[in-house]
Amino acid sequence: MATEELQKVFDDKIAEEIRIEPKDWMPDDYRKTLIRQISQHAHSEIVGMLPEANWITRAPSLRRKATLLAKVQDEAGHGLYLYSAAETMGITREEMVDQLLSGKAKYSSIFNYPTLTWADIGAIGWLVDGAAIMNQVPLCRASYGPYARAMVRICKEESFHQRQGFEILLTLCKGSKEQKEMAQDALNRWWWPSLMMFGPNDDTSPHTAQSMKWKIKRFSNDELRQKFVDVCNEQADILGITIPDDKLVWNEKRQHYDFGEINWNEFFNVIKGNGPCNKERLAARVSAHENGEWVREAALAYARKKAPKSPSGEFESFRN
Repeated sequence: MATEELQKVFDDKIAEEIRIEPKDWMPDDYRKTLIRQISQHAHSEIVGMLPEANWITRAPSLRRKATLLAKVQDEAGHGLYLYSAAETMGITREEMVDQLLSGKAKYSSIFNYPTLTWADIGAIGWLVDGAAIMNQVPLCRASYGPYARAMVRICKEESFHQRQGFEILLTLCKGSKEQKEMAQDALNRWWWPSLMMFGPNDDTSPHTAQSMKWKIKRFSNDELRQKFVDVCNEQADILGITIPDDKLVWNEKRQHYDFGEINWNEFFNVIKGNGPCNKERLAARVSAHENGEWVREAALAYARKKAPKSPSGEFESFRN
């Protein structure tokens, strides 16, 4: 079938909301866009374990330790689901990991900020996971099948993470004056980086328009960011703490909250590797990869030992 005919079949599937599957023909740019997005998503889940894992041993109770441990474990699983989804596009996991460790591949800018107090764990759950849910629920309807299906389970688990974080902050806000101040401080530090998670404004985003045309994304960056602001303002009122934005005000005409300008210089500076914890986060992943080499070698040796032989007598790939 000619390329023009294949393109028409692809376009018709997108228009008719028929999922694109790994064996289907797809444009090279569609494949490249998905590899970039899914691998960056996977990297974010893996790197995102680091700020919170730092607090597992310092959590204030056994219950808090158990729930935080479960959350960090979930994030590891999310990364594995997403790496598997990306592999269906023809890229290997080894390639993706090498891109992360070399600094070539990016991950969410939010994970380059430090967790200074226990309240930060609550703020991450409420704001960071809340923003993730806002971004990711529409991805359950993404045009690429493996990605959409992976997102269904991920979103269910992220909703638990968001409720966990909100409950941590609610407990602090109902506690002592010092505890409520700690919750407010965490909100002050995490609010603006959380808004940056949705990506650049629509008029400067290099990928949004095409991703929406292909129905990988269903809403633009600015649409999702506005929805997030609207929801969080009401939740902050319940907590009794104040969003750090003196321009945050209800706009009756728009039926949305107006909010202040994001410091995009900070965002792009963090993306370039100059955030508070960029070097620390990458160094931790490199160290983990190097220290885990013996585990990978042992698993590979075991897989080869168990792999069936082909008719030629050679071992078949354990990946098949």
